[in-house]
Amino acid sequence: MSDTDPSVESERHMDIPEHVEKFPRQYARTRRFSLGAPRDVTVSGDGERVLFLRSVSGTEPRALLWCHEAGAERLLADPGDAAGVTAYAADAEARLVAYVAGGALWTVRTDGGAPRRLPTAGPEPVGDPRPSPAGDHVAYLAGGVLRVLRADGTDDRPLADPGADPGAAPDGTGDVTYGRAAYYAAEANTGPRGYWWSPGGDALLVARVDASPVRRRHLADPTDPERPATTHRYPAAGTPNPRVTLHLLGLDGGHVPVRLPAEVPTAEAPADGWGPAFEYVIADWTHAAPLVTVQSRDQRTAWILRVDPADGSVETLHRTTDEDWVAVTPGTPALTAAGLPVLPEVRGDTRTVRIGDVVGPEGLQVREVLAAVGERVWFTASEEPTETHVWSHAAGRGFERLTTEPGVHRAVAGGDTLVLDSRTEDGQTVTVLRGGRTAGRLAVLTEEPLVTPRATRLTLGRRESYGRLHLPSWYEPGAGRLPVLLCPYGGPAVQVVTRARGWWSLAAQWFAEQGFAVLAVDGRGTPGRGVAWLRAIRGDRLGPVLDDQIDALHDAAERSDALDLDRVGIRGWSYGGYLAAGAVLRRPDVFHAAVAGAAPTDRRLYNACWEERYLGHPELHPENYARSSLLPHAAGLSRPLMLVHGLADENVGPVHAFRLSAALLAAGRPHTVLPLPGVGHLVDREGTADALLRLELDFLRRALTPRDTPNPPTTPNT
Repeated sequence: MSDTDPSVESERHMDIPEHVEKFPRQYARTRRFSLGAPRDVTVSGDGERVLFLRSVSGTEPRALLWCHEAGAERLLADPGDAAGVTAYAADAEARLVAYVAGGALWTVRTDGGAPRRLPTAGPEPVGDPRPSPAGDHVAYLAGGVLRVLRADGTDDRPLADPGADPGAAPDGTGDVTYGRAAYYAAEANTGPRGYWWSPGGDALLVARVDASPVRRRHLADPTDPERPATTHRYPAAGTPNPRVTLHLLGLDGGHVPVRLPAEVPTAEAPADGWGPAFEYVIADWTHAAPLVTVQSRDQRTAWILRVDPADGSVETLHRTTDEDWVAVTPGTPALTAAGLPVLPEVRGDTRTVRIGDVVGPEGLQVREVLAAVGERVWFTASEEPTETHVWSHAAGRGFERLTTEPGVHRAVAGGDTLVLDSRTEDGQTVTVLRGGRTAGRLAVLTEEPLVTPRATRLTLGRRESYGRLHLPSWYEPGAGRLPVLLCPYGGPAVQVVTRARGWWSLAAQWFAEQGFAVLAVDGRGTPGRGVAWLRAIRGDRLGPVLDDQIDALHDAAERSDALDLDRVGIRGWSYGGYLAAGAVLRRPDVFHAAVAGAAPTDRRLYNACWEERYLGHPELHPENYARSSLLPHAAGLSRPLMLVHGLADENVGPVHAFRLSAALLAAGRPHTVLPLPGVGHLVDREGTADALLRLELDFLRRALTPRDTPNPPTTPNT
């Protein structure tokens, strides 16, 4: 290739502008542009007050507690320490707010008065504080124990006596905990909470989690050999889950176990079902009686139950069985004020919602039920997957879409107030609506990115996958071909092709400014596009997703002469890292280099709830796990591959990277391993996130630059 080849000349553009050069540091300092945005919004029952957390600025992570009332914001609490407020909750009318700062329990009233630290009898740090609906008591977690005290700080006591439970420990080190949805429980569908106040404030519904059956994993820090390894419980595919039970605990000392069904009756189980035990539990207590969803281990059966608070008996409201899996819609079940159940429903290819006898419009993919206030139900849904809008339903008004601007919208409701969080291609706004009219805004202090996405939206390939093509701002049509970089996620939890400006589109544009044509595609397995689209990965986590990426790549190259198919790289994190590594292992004819971060390379080692949903039990369907594993393909590596993994990652353990590396080494296949000491699954801190972007860029440039190209571009210095 000569020096005048256009595919080379197109990369010899002007010097990289200073603002582009500084982007990685901004990306890290802003925690991927999340700092400064209002979050964890709560609306009082009467709609008068809106509580939220927001960091000091777009680069300062210390979180402050705010209240929006009568059209204006005011500061409620500024703890002054490095982390600020780490958790909070309020009573029903948002008069008393309990929060955690510096590991201690604090309260503040929204109608006046200074914050007050409450003395606690349990060990610090405390967590998950929740005032009773009337604000006269505060419950909180101390280790593995749920405790409660009066709002004035007196009468602190445990609701569940750990001394009476041989597995529980006051400091949370035992295998049994009360009120805490630990990682393994939250990942297995029980949600982020482990206890709920009764509407009357005289009792709590509490989850007891027994982790003793769950196998242990150990993580050590090789940079500090004198530090003991940390141990955590992790239910991998095919191994035991924690045992979750529910208990009604009264402030008067009463204790009523909830009589949950143990398993699906044989006559009602799917013909090829394998795990009838109801191991997954989702609960809520917003109305007169608690609502609970129980799901079988094989996830093909789910029952929605109403609990009698007096004796713990249950009434079955709804039963669902599915030959693939029953998808749990966040926010369901719920009840309107008149008692109409709000339930998830699948009709044909549509994942919708049923409100009493009324079913959502055909083709409207319901994402989440946000709230049921009076007889009005709020939810988010997509008519096409790149946009998510806020909808409502009320008798006499039917289904209404409340947002119009293309983007991804969410909301929090209370009384006649709706707090609308809108993320569009221009950024984020948070609007307070009262009775449908604008009553104010919550300030968004996120930094304006130093790069501006310059993307073309596309539908690509035989299946018309949604995609986005980023080209350099300096690129002119016909100027020559650019190396291609795919930046997908591709898994069932995340979309990267939406009408919102997210950190993923900003990072993609930064890579484009370095001389790449960057392509992001959401293929089969991604959410928001119907039941069949999501379930196409049943039995094979990699094949269909990879096929869609390749199909879209070739279609994009036919539409744009900027793409050089002889130089194609791919990068990703988590599932995206798995997809990137799988791309160079399975299809080296298409992909010429990959950066794979936090990749779950062996699906047997990942979370049971997640993997068994798509692949079944590994002992019953070993072929699915073999088909989806990357380890058997190690001997076929012929392209540059960088494996990146945080050594403190409890979600996708570093064992995934090192087992693949060992297999590659045994096969004599050169590769690069980049361990990140002290880093978990999320990489967003300054000094690591920015350095990683630059290292990825350098690796991809070296791998995709033709050997006879003199003086290939180097990573700019900061």
